[in-house]
Amino acid sequence: MSMITNDWLDSVKSEFAKPYYKDLYNFVREEYSTREIYPPADDIFNAFHFTPLSKVKVLLLGQDPYHNYHQAHGLSFSVLPDQKDIPPSLQNIYKELNTDLGCYIPNNGYLKKWADQGVLLLNTVLTVRAHQANSHQGRGWETFTDAIIKAVNEQDRPIVYLLWGKPAQSKIKMLDNPKHLILTAPHPSPLSAYRGFFGCKHFSKTNEFLEKNGVEPIDWQIENI
Repeated sequence: MSMITNDWLDSVKSEFAKPYYKDLYNFVREEYSTREIYPPADDIFNAFHFTPLSKVKVLLLGQDPYHNYHQAHGLSFSVLPDQKDIPPSLQNIYKELNTDLGCYIPNNGYLKKWADQGVLLLNTVLTVRAHQANSHQGRGWETFTDAIIKAVNEQDRPIVYLLWGKPAQSKIKMLDNPKHLILTAPHPSPLSAYRGFFGCKHFSKTNEFLEKNGVEPIDWQIENI
């Protein structure tokens, strides 16, 4: 596990000393040494490496890393640039972007451009066994990522939360900063996108809120490779 070294460290370093995190670290280290685990160990904390706390404008909360080969790389909903198959949920995100903002649908699912602009692409669980969804749930990651969410909630500036689906929306009780905007919708998965994710206009609403508060909006267009 490559460690967090930027400004997130002040907010989370106390977590590293807690018993739950030591248990989590030992579990994850054992898993990587004995099984096929995603994302690659050096990519676990990419969301924090790419989006420092001081730069966060949007928190987009996912659940579990992708569990198939060569997909997950530490950013929620994102896959590596040479991955030919764009996951169904991300396909639906692109469809909503197309209808909301007119973004063309790109030929890849690499969302680092968003992360570089201040979109924290956070999963609640940061590792997973190959081909076993949710296999690392309940091991401690949720406690750690709750500490991340609390650190964002404490930021004294405009921030938008995109909470899609009930697991993400369960975090609303942690969010009490009046300067922040919470947007909720069904999850973009094929099972639920038609229940209200399509047409939610979260991307334009996010930019309207940021611009109204004097913050540079997000360029949501992912370019073709």
